[in-house]
Order: sequence, then structure tokens, then C-alpha cells
Amino acid sequence: MAREYTARYPDWSTDLPLERALLTAFAELVQTGGGTAGAADGDGGTAPVADVGSGPGGLTARLHALGLPVFGVDVSPRMVALAREAYPDLRFHVGSMTSLDLPPASLSGLTALYSTIHVPDEALPGVFAEFHRVLRPGAPALLAFQTSSSPGRTDHLHLSERFGHEIDLDYWFRPVNTIAGFLEEAGLRVWARVEREPEGEETRGRGYVVARKDG
Repeated sequence: MAREYTARYPDWSTDLPLERALLTAFAELVQTGGGTAGAADGDGGTAPVADVGSGPGGLTARLHALGLPVFGVDVSPRMVALAREAYPDLRFHVGSMTSLDLPPASLSGLTALYSTIHVPDEALPGVFAEFHRVLRPGAPALLAFQTSSSPGRTDHLHLSERFGHEIDLDYWFRPVNTIAGFLEEAGLRVWARVEREPEGEETRGRGYVVARKDG
């Protein structure tokens, strides 16, 4: 369903002022260093930013337009192919957030925008530990996700069909404080948490958490 998904959701931040503001704030956190996060890498440039779960690449491109040296990572080879087709000047590769093919402390920032919703609760600590491993001290991470409809609980949804395709896909929707707690346990200090109500065709609220690796 990659092409249909891309046609429907090329860039969810285009008409959403809060989301645009959060992406801009994240870019400024990276660019101002956040401790040692913005320090030059070994080649004299700024360490890269990873958009983990980059999908069709629209948000990776938006982060690039904000001045970040960003690249995309997605578990779906078809999504990566579509992102490369749409944004040939940017770098995208196939990879999993459970085991990022990156050296320790190599990133000046990381985004996971509506991608951790496909990770079950029992696997989330390992994912956030991986985020902690690849971030430089002081570097920020921005997460976006649909929130749970049950206060204090995770909602689970399984889909077997979407856009006319037979699929096998699971979603986990969590309260903002649950995500914040998992991040803190992984050693990522929460800097901001935001929640908003559904808009338009949305059926769930949206949560956003910005966290930093101490150092």
C-alpha cells in the first residue's frame, strides 16, 4: 500500500501550524547545539540528523528545508524507493529502529514521527535505548504519535486491509505520559510534551514529546 499511502499522506505537517512550529523548534535545538549535539563531526561539518520511519520522505525534506543535514530510514523498501524517487537529492536507506546501522553518538538529532506506533510496548524500551545510543550528548529527539483513547492505557489496533490491499499491520496508541516515561527510562530527559485534540478527519488526538540525551 506504499504508493496509495504516499498519495494520501505526502506531508502531514503542511496545513498544521502546531506541527510546523514543533519541527521548527526541533531544528533550532539541533542548530544551537544542545550541549555538544551541534559540534562539528570529524569532517568539519555538523553531525547528521536521522528521520527514523521516514516513509515517503516528505517530512525528511521539510527538515532539510529547515537547514538540517538529515537522512531518512524506513523498514519498508518500497517506501524508501518512493522517497528516493520524490527527493533524489536526499539520502534514504532501509533500516529498522530496533537496530540502527549507525555508530554510537553519531547523530545531532533524531525524529520518529508516527513510526513508534507500530512498536509494541515490550519492544519500546529497546527502541529508545537504541535512540539513546546513536544520539550525541545534548542532542534532541522529537516523537509524534496518535494518542490513546483510554487514559493511562495503550490501545491496540490490528488491520488486515487498507487502501484495497491485504495487509498484516498493528498499531499501538499511547498516552503522552507513557511515551515520556519510556524515554526517561532509556536515559533521554524529557524537555517538552504536547497534546492536542483531533482535527478534521482525525479520530484520535496527537501527542508530541521532545527529549534530550543528557551530557
